[in-house]
Amino acid sequence: MAYLPSNILLTPEEMARADRMSAESGIPSFGLMRRAGYAVAATALSHFPAAVRFAVLCGPGNNGGDGYVAARQLADGGAEISVHALGDPDDLKGDAALAFQLWGGSVAPLREFQPQPGDVVIDALFGAGLSRKVSDEIAGVISSVERAGVPVLAVDLPSGVDGRSGKPLGAAFKAHCTITFMTRKPGHLLLPGKSLCGDIEVADIGIPRRIIEAAGGSISENGPPIWSAHLPFVGADSHKYRRGHLAVFSGETSKTGAARLSAIAGLKTGAGLVTLASPEDAMAANAAQLTAVMLKKVDTNAELSDWLENAKLSAFVLGPGFGVGSRARDFVLALKDSPLVLDADGITSFRDDPAILFDAFEDGETHLVLTPHDGEFGRLFPDIAADETLSKPDKALKAARRAHAAIVYKGADTVIASPDGRVAINTNGPPWLATAGSGDVLAGMIGAFLAQGLPAFEAAAAGVYLHGEAAGLAGPYMTAEDLAGQAGHAMADLVARF
Repeated sequence: MAYLPSNILLTPEEMARADRMSAESGIPSFGLMRRAGYAVAATALSHFPAAVRFAVLCGPGNNGGDGYVAARQLADGGAEISVHALGDPDDLKGDAALAFQLWGGSVAPLREFQPQPGDVVIDALFGAGLSRKVSDEIAGVISSVERAGVPVLAVDLPSGVDGRSGKPLGAAFKAHCTITFMTRKPGHLLLPGKSLCGDIEVADIGIPRRIIEAAGGSISENGPPIWSAHLPFVGADSHKYRRGHLAVFSGETSKTGAARLSAIAGLKTGAGLVTLASPEDAMAANAAQLTAVMLKKVDTNAELSDWLENAKLSAFVLGPGFGVGSRARDFVLALKDSPLVLDADGITSFRDDPAILFDAFEDGETHLVLTPHDGEFGRLFPDIAADETLSKPDKALKAARRAHAAIVYKGADTVIASPDGRVAINTNGPPWLATAGSGDVLAGMIGAFLAQGLPAFEAAAAGVYLHGEAAGLAGPYMTAEDLAGQAGHAMADLVARF
């Protein structure tokens, strides 16, 4: 059997390339289709053993071919089958035509399909390959299935969902489960496609790993394969400076909590030392709340320059609760040669002239990490944000290249991108991460990884993943303080695995 490289994601175009490469290497393409169809039938029976009828909706391409093979298998197993085709199946070509001949039973036009109680719909219309808005006929079928409330098993991807972006193209099925082949597509992980797929199964149909890897591009699921080789390990020769000194900048006295969350998360994530750089008017408020985190008064550019010159500082976090304006811009520009996580107010401070920020960090290895949510992304990259032709990974990558930075484009489907072309989609973040202060905790986690020597993209990806793991430990009623507190346990679990 072939090896399923779980973190690799293939776009629809890349999956088509893998199919071609398989055929060119001597693997019979119809054999792949038959195995795909068999997998669909097996999934249908395992998920819906009480189905009265399987209604197989077949499209005009290879996705439809998978459906015809599945229909034959299910019929041979004694199931009641109804097959409906989009277009004339006699016009099918290649493997899809062979699959139709293998079916050998009656086929009704798709427009005649009416869902019945007890039906399970097998959606083999388009899969991930659709690149245009669905027709009114297809939209009508989708609507009738939704009204009937019958479950849907999607083949490859719910028809109507763009396999690259996860966006519905006019209308899309909402599947109970989805079966795809060899690897998932970005559309399986990006919203709203993720919410339309239901449970996702990945079937091995026999394409070798070498072909999947050769066909693949730069998009993957975020996880340890990306960054585990860079994880810091605490050994007998470790000391606090070797583990890095992280500096987090605090805002004024009424807005100090966000920076403290970042600082505590940085300490829990393994930074050897963490110092909170505070304006004078916030020193008392911060001192009253800190124990292991150190405190340093930094009010002016001159004080910051003196600190940079005389202290062993490894990385910085600026933005949480800091305030928007010229002071933030001046501090960031003073840090242009240092590893920096720029978040929240720090990002917004450059909305009027983002090029100042981008130009400051263009030299050397990537050492800036930007962590925008949708609104902040639009402030720094308004033209990219407004381009509806781009997927979220496309937008993050364009932004990374423009900014000379690793981008953490936050959301329920957070995307991490590097100027060198690598993109990772995160999947382990539970929905309860949508709580006040969780972004401040994330900034501190990423800062800690930068302080410990991880490159910017790896630090960003590891921080986002650890953030999700800590949230899982904290549970659905967590606060940001709980999340920061669990960072150390999540970090210990990660290190123990490698």
